Amino acid sequence: MRIKYTDLGRRPNVGYLKRVPKWRTIVIAGITPTQLILEASLPVQLVLLTLLGLSIVSWVMIFQRALVLSAASKGVLSFEHRFWSGMDLSQLYKEGSQMQKEDIPVVGMEGIFRAGFKEFMRLRQQPTMDKEAVMEGAQRAMRVAYSREEEKLEKHLPFLATVASVSVYIGLFGTVIGIMNSFIGLASQAQVTMQVIAPDIAEALIATAMGLFVAIPAVVVYNRYTASVDNITGSYITFTDEFSSILHRQIHSE
Repeated sequence: MRIKYTDLGRRPNVGYLKRVPKWRTIVIAGITPTQLILEASLPVQLVLLTLLGLSIVSWVMIFQRALVLSAASKGVLSFEHRFWSGMDLSQLYKEGSQMQKEDIPVVGMEGIFRAGFKEFMRLRQQPTMDKEAVMEGAQRAMRVAYSREEEKLEKHLPFLATVASVSVYIGLFGTVIGIMNSFIGLASQAQVTMQVIAPDIAEALIATAMGLFVAIPAVVVYNRYTASVDNITGSYITFTDEFSSILHRQIHSE
């Protein structure tokens, strides 16, 4: 493929290049990014395919995590409203049981409440059980439920962190391969010109651009979702402490 280069400042309207603003990329006519990818060397194509796969998987997880975290946030607000509305705890527990019978999942803060209240009522019915043992059992059940809920919220976040960390390096690996191919090709050339090295350099830079395209959304979303998980789990911990205080007053008032 023959490409002409023209000094735009001295000979306008000659050659294949157009005058463009400094902030825009100058694209060599006759060579498109698609052609560079299709005509790239096998190692560079494998790097690009790997990055494309990571991008697809990460975006699927991004949307899936968005739905989970949104539902968890709404669940916190909904259950807190019901819990602090003055409703009897037994009635609140029965409502959750009815939801489970209707195949409606009970998760999040309500799941922590149900685990603690169920264990509290079970141990309370044993006449030989000490009051402090009852409280410890209820708190232990809530801690286990909290750990499970936290694990659900943090699912797939480590993968996004990994993608954010390694994608740039994978892209740089493809860039290094492309530049190596360019210099190897120069060894057989009697005269080095831009026509010889430009396609290989452009091919190499596409790998870096692809790595950044994959890494930047992953790191932004990971930071955002981590902050959301911290807020939600903080609400769970606060509720666990408040509910423990309520159970403590209830069992010691008897």
